[in-house]
Amino acid sequence: MAERRRRSLRTRIAAAATLVVAAALVAGALAFYGILSSSIRDAAVRGAEARAEQLAARVDTEGLSAVTELEDDIVQVLDDDGRVVAASEEADGGDLPDGEGASLATFDGEPMLVVREDLDDGALLLAVSIEDDQGTLATVALLLAVAVAGVTGLVAAITWWVVGRALRPVARIRAEVDDITADRLDRRVAVPASGDEIAALAGTMNRMLDRLDAAATAQRRFVSDASHELRSPLATIRQHSELAQLHPDATSVDDLAGVVHDEGLRMQELVDALLLLTRLDEQAALREDLVDLDDLALAEVRRLRAGGATVDGSGIRAARVRGDARLLGQLVRNLADNAARHARSAVAIGVTGRGAEVVLTVDDDGAGVPPDERDRIFERFVRLDEARARDAGGSGLGLAIVRAIAEAEGGGVRVEDSPLGGARFSVVLPAAS
Repeated sequence: MAERRRRSLRTRIAAAATLVVAAALVAGALAFYGILSSSIRDAAVRGAEARAEQLAARVDTEGLSAVTELEDDIVQVLDDDGRVVAASEEADGGDLPDGEGASLATFDGEPMLVVREDLDDGALLLAVSIEDDQGTLATVALLLAVAVAGVTGLVAAITWWVVGRALRPVARIRAEVDDITADRLDRRVAVPASGDEIAALAGTMNRMLDRLDAAATAQRRFVSDASHELRSPLATIRQHSELAQLHPDATSVDDLAGVVHDEGLRMQELVDALLLLTRLDEQAALREDLVDLDDLALAEVRRLRAGGATVDGSGIRAARVRGDARLLGQLVRNLADNAARHARSAVAIGVTGRGAEVVLTVDDDGAGVPPDERDRIFERFVRLDEARARDAGGSGLGLAIVRAIAEAEGGGVRVEDSPLGGARFSVVLPAAS
């Protein structure tokens, strides 16, 4: 099917080019033929008129005998009433048409050009054969037809060959891409050294394959990590339930219910986080509420303080953004929980307006984030070495959710060094207009 489409494209391009060239050649040939025909006719008319003037002068001087003695010319002399009063030997076959200017006629089976020259008494008619001129024009027309047909065929053949040669790399790229399957996304298309559009197409295909390979790798890693995160609480529940079955006297119902409850909450939180990320990945329509970001930040300050953390909220200023209040609240909470998890003794939350932007900052005095890890920590299921423990490090989706929400709301997030000595997470969002 693809080969037939490629051939069809080749045929269409060759046919279009051939039609354009053929139309141009036909137009040029017709114009040339018309100009040549007009030029030959004008030359014949001028020659006939000059000869008629000579003969008229002789008739006026010598009389009608100047016409009757002619052997090769076809001449007739008319009186004022239009009757033939004298004719050359060649003009005895019939009357010549009498009209103004030059006219075409057939005399004695031959095409003639007839011209009229006035005399003192009557007029002189001269017929000149144009058979040779018509033969010349017919020969020229035949040569033009052959030339147009030959050049058109040559152009069609050259265009067919050139287009086929140009499409050959495209066919090679198509064949290479057709062989790339889901389990062979590491393969790439060979980029020709021509530097033309075909090379650009090959480069574009390779960049697309890079994105597909990265997406497939991320998906496989995502499924693997999600399976691992879900397997841990399931294994814990299964272990305690089997222990309760084997040793019912040594395991209380309350202990088993507590384990199942805690691990169920972990699983629910993980599933909710995965569903939220899926929704954000699908770019679903978000609410457009007017949200006081300072209120969300102050709520997190109070929550962390109630949990016993030392939190500085003096940097919170009034600022309003437009977006989904629930998602923005989760963004602030995830950052606050991350800071509290990694802080040694202090956390600081700030909100400031900066022109058309609102900046949320969350600082901690922990170990910070190494520069080479500052992009990776926003990937899904990524936890730095110090946070590998599931109890302390969460599921590894919190910061991924932060970045997804920030980008969905038209902003972004970055991490840098904090004045407190740890890490500072800064979220920039468009201010509400």
